[in-house]
Amino acid sequence: MEDIIKNYSADFTQLQNIEKNNWFTKQRQLAFNIFQESGFPNTKNEDWKYTDVKPISRNIFSNITESNVAINDDELDATLFKNLECINLVFINGAYSEKYSNIKNISDKTVIKNMANALVNDESSLKKHMTQYASADSGPFEALNIAFIQDGAYINIPANTNIEKPINITYISKGNSNKFATHPRNLILLGENSNATVIENYVSNGETNYFTNSVTETVLLQGSSLIHYKIQQESSNAFHIANLNTSQSKDSRFESHSISVGGALVRNNINASLNEEGAEIIMNGLYMTENAQHIDNHTRVDHLKPHTHSHQNYRGVLNGKSRGVFNGKVVVHPQAQKIEAYQNNANLLLSDDSEIDTKPELEIYADDVKCTHGATVGQLDDNMLFYLRSRAVDEQTAKNLLTYAFANEVINNISFKPIKNKLEHLIISRLPNSSLLREYV
Repeated sequence: MEDIIKNYSADFTQLQNIEKNNWFTKQRQLAFNIFQESGFPNTKNEDWKYTDVKPISRNIFSNITESNVAINDDELDATLFKNLECINLVFINGAYSEKYSNIKNISDKTVIKNMANALVNDESSLKKHMTQYASADSGPFEALNIAFIQDGAYINIPANTNIEKPINITYISKGNSNKFATHPRNLILLGENSNATVIENYVSNGETNYFTNSVTETVLLQGSSLIHYKIQQESSNAFHIANLNTSQSKDSRFESHSISVGGALVRNNINASLNEEGAEIIMNGLYMTENAQHIDNHTRVDHLKPHTHSHQNYRGVLNGKSRGVFNGKVVVHPQAQKIEAYQNNANLLLSDDSEIDTKPELEIYADDVKCTHGATVGQLDDNMLFYLRSRAVDEQTAKNLLTYAFANEVINNISFKPIKNKLEHLIISRLPNSSLLREYV
């Protein structure tokens, strides 16, 4: 462990020397001090009880972004959304690629750029918002992210602006000679009565061993609406830790769709603060695991004011010797009367060796509320299998159809057809004999 800390310290010193006299230098140092004091979390910590991060903490990664990693057009085409015209920001191994990005034809007052540019040119706005919602005190991975921020996406949409095209932020990880870590930082600000759709897409073109440690902060002012997709298709040997923090004002609406299918060890944290009346958050999640994968989803919604609403629906499909975790917490604060909160987690175990730890929680300090939560764990329905078999459907295809229907309940909540189609194909590709299944769906 001492060698690991020395590696992070050496990389941090190198980064500080590169970015001398940057206004963010002090925050980096404070965050790194916190990380050094706390170290990586362990399973004695209640929030990490079911997820052991030793595979991350024992690896030595290079934390300095290399900007000379290249990809070809075919590799890029495989990651983007066909038939969907987007504003694209593309990052390769954590570094912004101007060549493959497309941020043209946006309104004059709208700002969409990479974070490395913003750190130099948008100091006043970043000082007000960045690290205010996911701070170094939030946890060791957030502190590590702040210490090593080098790039990411900065989106600032002014009041009364509707961004019609989805903003697609694609992080492509490609193997090189060294194990590497990236620490993307995304800041998304929506002014009053503005609307946008943002896609965070994490992909790999091989079986590279690397570490992604991302943080996204979103701020929704009064009457604004954000639809956010996070699609995680990392390498089967990759580690992925992600934190999404949202702060919502009066009558704002945040819609989150989280899809996780890749990675060896994955943790998705979503923390929402409903700060004013009328704020609403919708959270849909799907995780599909196989072999020895481990995917952990932690959510927390704080209802801070009356007449706020939250709705969570997470589904897991687990196979092989994989393990899933769902820990969803809703906190209703004393003054938050007449709120509505719904939470559900359903899991489908396809093998005897797969495992799920599910823990939906309600913490209520108000007496005039509507709150429900539930969790289910089961296997495929034998009666439904028998019904399909009696209709001349072979056993494997019957199992695939039922699994697809279970997972597709989350995908059906997606309104953008090109994204929905891509995710449907992604689900099908994860199932055996997928070519036969395509004939039915």
